[in-house]
Amino acid sequence: MELSEIDQINLSAADLKSIAVLTGAGISAESGIPTFRGKEGLWKQFRPEELATPQAFFHDPKLVWDWYFYRRNLIAQAEPNAGHFALVELEKMLRESFTLITQNVDGLHRQAGSSNPIELHGNIFVNRCHECASHFSDDEIDFSEMPPLCPACRGPVRPGVVWFGENLNPIHLEDAFAKSHQATLFLSIGTSTVVHPAASLPEIARRGDAKIIEINPDSTPISHAADYTIRDSSANALPPLIEKIRSIFAVD
Repeated sequence: MELSEIDQINLSAADLKSIAVLTGAGISAESGIPTFRGKEGLWKQFRPEELATPQAFFHDPKLVWDWYFYRRNLIAQAEPNAGHFALVELEKMLRESFTLITQNVDGLHRQAGSSNPIELHGNIFVNRCHECASHFSDDEIDFSEMPPLCPACRGPVRPGVVWFGENLNPIHLEDAFAKSHQATLFLSIGTSTVVHPAASLPEIARRGDAKIIEINPDSTPISHAADYTIRDSSANALPPLIEKIRSIFAVD
């Protein structure tokens, strides 16, 4: 009988000393998160690159906020899937030796129970002052004025995501680089690994001598460098992979 892709993965206890995980849009797509390119109505007229910029926000803050309210409403209808929950179980096993890094802004990892994901691109449900970077809940913001004004400094309040042309939070990025380099095992899950700087994290892990496992139905630029590739969805592949890891812990 031919071994499955997961059965072919050979891991030791030494490989599990420190695990870093990078997730992308693929893991959220399985929860029904749409691409937000708008098949109908007003949003069909726009590309995300035309709305997710500081320039668009200052030109027409109401239009940008309306788009983000639309996106928030769609995301609110989604639920974490088996892939999200499997990573929560992995975190419980490793505790401080586990790092979850995500390119997604939907907050589904937190909803599933992940305690402290590094959200490289921010969180769509966060309201952030463009001037002082303070965060506020919806209840603290007056959305009747556009743009809403920061209760602390009266600067314009925007969605707490990283827009095109903006730099990532340097603290989050430095943490992601460091944890990837320290990892003994790196999982690349549902990401095309073409959006930088996140796309460089598997290579950083490789330079730190980590084993690389890629979970993605499609081939990506890092597939050739991965020690193991699983051509399946994360919802299908992660639960049995986590159980395999659990069995190694039990033997050790």
